[in-house]
Amino acid sequence: MSFSHRTVFTRNLVKRGVFGVIMVFVSVGLDPALAKVLARVNGVEITDDDLKLAADDLGPRLPHQLQGKAREAYLLNFLVDRQLVVQAAVARKVNDNPDFARRLAYLQEKALFDTMIGDVAKNASKDDVVKAAYDELSEKQKHEIEYHLRQIVFTTENDAKAAHERLNHGEDFAKVVADFSKESGSNGGDLGWVSKEFLAAQFGEELLNLEPGHFSLPVKVQNNWAIVKLDEKRQKTLPPLEQIRVQLQRYVEQKAQGDFVAGLRGGAKIEREDNSPMQQSLDLSQPSPSRQR
Repeated sequence: MSFSHRTVFTRNLVKRGVFGVIMVFVSVGLDPALAKVLARVNGVEITDDDLKLAADDLGPRLPHQLQGKAREAYLLNFLVDRQLVVQAAVARKVNDNPDFARRLAYLQEKALFDTMIGDVAKNASKDDVVKAAYDELSEKQKHEIEYHLRQIVFTTENDAKAAHERLNHGEDFAKVVADFSKESGSNGGDLGWVSKEFLAAQFGEELLNLEPGHFSLPVKVQNNWAIVKLDEKRQKTLPPLEQIRVQLQRYVEQKAQGDFVAGLRGGAKIEREDNSPMQQSLDLSQPSPSRQR
């Protein structure tokens, strides 16, 4: 079926009360004259443009092992099967079902949302914006400290006290870890570099006062006990921009999306029948890329 025949097919759907089909079809379609026909199903053409749309739609649901021609063949088979089912559904007047109209309206709104929120992200992720975000994060981190920690984890308080006594007598921390710790024994209890927030939340704010080379008293950590040693501390710095560009770009995009939705909420009249407080339900925020190291 040529493009004009496909248009007739969609017009028949319009007559059956599914105008949204045409809207979605026209809004996402590319120039049909430039599309390469890959298959025909009872005269209806499937093009390489359709293949691109299917790839975007299926995304991570596609088998990871499929690449190149195998991936294209998989997508084409999917589109052929889908077209067969679509034609059967039209023949059986499935589109006359009110539930179908509601589902179609929902999908059309989803397509509009995805396109709009995608444009917001695209406009926000320009090189100069990403660079400005990097500079801002770098400036903030000049005032942050991170800590290189080791820990020994104990099942009982008595074991923790016994280990603390051995450390006070000068025994090597890694040796005590090997003798006592229920985890992290293979690397001397090394926790690597952690933030001030992690240290305070995990072990208590008093440990922020530890000096390099010193260890803590036994502290309660959930259902266990722990002794923490501070190896060193340093001013936090960001990795070079190119090392975190992908994370930073995603951070900028999601922040722009969140700000965009918040701005729309601020200028809208929103009424809820359940009288519950309005909260942003879209998870468009991510931790700062400085935490993804």
